[in-house]
Amino acid sequence: MRRVSDPAVFTGQARVRAGILVTGTEVLTGIIPDRNGPWLSERLRDLGVDAATIQIVGDRPADLRQALGQMAAAGLDLIVTSGGLGPTADDLTAEIVGAFCGREMVLDEALEERIAKIIEHNLHRWPDADREAMRTANRKQAVIPRGATILEPHGTAPGLIVPPADGHDGPTVVVLPGPPRELQPMWEDVLSAREFRRAIADATPFRREIVRLFGLPEAEIAATLRAAAAAGLHLEALEITTCLRRGELEISTRFEPASQSDYDALVAFVAERHPRRLFSQDGSTIDEQVAQLLLQGGETIAVAESCTGGLLAARLTDRPGSSAYMLGGAVVYSNQAKSDLAGVDPKVIETHGAVSVEVARALAEGVRQRFGSSLGVGITGVAGPGGGSAEKPVGLVCFSVAHGRSGDGSTTRTLTRVRELPGQRADVRERSTTVAMHLVRRILSGECD
Repeated sequence: MRRVSDPAVFTGQARVRAGILVTGTEVLTGIIPDRNGPWLSERLRDLGVDAATIQIVGDRPADLRQALGQMAAAGLDLIVTSGGLGPTADDLTAEIVGAFCGREMVLDEALEERIAKIIEHNLHRWPDADREAMRTANRKQAVIPRGATILEPHGTAPGLIVPPADGHDGPTVVVLPGPPRELQPMWEDVLSAREFRRAIADATPFRREIVRLFGLPEAEIAATLRAAAAAGLHLEALEITTCLRRGELEISTRFEPASQSDYDALVAFVAERHPRRLFSQDGSTIDEQVAQLLLQGGETIAVAESCTGGLLAARLTDRPGSSAYMLGGAVVYSNQAKSDLAGVDPKVIETHGAVSVEVARALAEGVRQRFGSSLGVGITGVAGPGGGSAEKPVGLVCFSVAHGRSGDGSTTRTLTRVRELPGQRADVRERSTTVAMHLVRRILSGECD
């Protein structure tokens, strides 16, 4: 990811800044990936709050205290924590935040009763559990900083909003549970809490827009932005960040509403210079666009995948309602599977090799006819790290999309491509699915050159 705008030049400055503090040794060591930090950052951005930092610390009190102190010293207005609210001895977030905000810990008996009812309701899942031990262990979850706003549990752990006590300077701290299934629904309660609204009262209403390009290197869009500045566009009012994601180039721009015309001028400039590469001006992803085109046209699709091993089928079925257009797919890794499942003539494989345009085309046409779909997609390639040759190196992938009238055995249009994709095995496989999705979009949009 590259930030194109110079932060010293960008004139928009968020008036409310926040820190996100993710706790848990299992997250710090990578056993569990951090899903909360990025999710919370996006939610804060929607409110006009700038997430200045995301930190991850283990279940060590000293590290948690130090991270809170560093964020306070940086002048942040708000801290959002996740994790450390469970019943075990290493769940100490509430206690440490209470001390940080200058508030003593007290037992909230009404909260204790509510948690007890939740536990009682769930005990049928553990018929052999020691009920008294569970109640005692979970009682600590009802010990909270005095004066904190309680956020009702979506598991057994309540959330908290803890403002600094009288006589203590510092940020308000929102304390949330670690499991995303509990944290995310609790966020709605955060938004309606008076102490939270007070903490973000001066939030700046920034807008954030995204455009996406395909088949363009990041260096080239950097040159385009320099050209835009040289042409007199007011880029100083925009915070522009570029990012390569799944083989696509994403340009994210943040700006105040008054700078909408400057942003519109930038998009028009990019569209004029890269009309064939700019595929999304409204932030929509290629997956969303393909799904919409399939639904609007009453189209159906089937896939035959070799090197991608079902990853394209996974993308096509990721959206709810995909059964309206996705009929099925086949993972045709071996030559025998290519023939048996997708109807590829063995002589084609013998003559041209499994990794070839001819086999990709036969896969697309064969799977379309086998499933009776209007579109068929064939992918075959060398994902690596082994298996490459001078003629067909690692990263070489052949694609074909066949489009015809459903079930009549005819093909009216076919798009084929050969790409040498960079990266490791996982990169080649993922980028291959992106190339295939763009070919499907092109053929459905009538761009068959």
